[in-house]
Amino acid sequence: MLRLVDMNDLTLKVLEQIRDELRANGRRIDETNGRLDQTNQRLDQTNQRLDRLERRQSETEVRLATELVSVVGAVNALRETLLEDRELRHQVTDHEHRLARLEARAG
Repeated sequence: MLRLVDMNDLTLKVLEQIRDELRANGRRIDETNGRLDQTNQRLDQTNQRLDRLERRQSETEVRLATELVSVVGAVNALRETLLEDRELRHQVTDHEHRLARLEARAG
C-alpha cells in the first residue's frame, strides 16, 4: 500500500504536471492571440484598400457617365448637322436642275 508520504509526492507531481500543462496552454493561447491580432491588422488594411478602391471605382463611374453624356450630345449634334446637310444637298440639286432648265430655255 502507498504510504501517505508517497501519496503526497504523487499528488504534488500530478499538480506540478497540471501547472506545467496550464502554462504551456497559456503560451499557446498567447501565441494564437498574437497571430489573430496580426490577422486582424491585415484584414483592417485590406478593408481600407477595398474602401479606397470602391471610392475610386465610384468616381470613375461618375466620370464615365459624364463623358458618355458628352459623347451622346456630340453624336446628336453631328446627326442634326448631317440631316441638315442632306436637306441642303437636295435643295442645291433641285436648284441646279431648275437653273439648267432656265438656261436651256434662254439659250
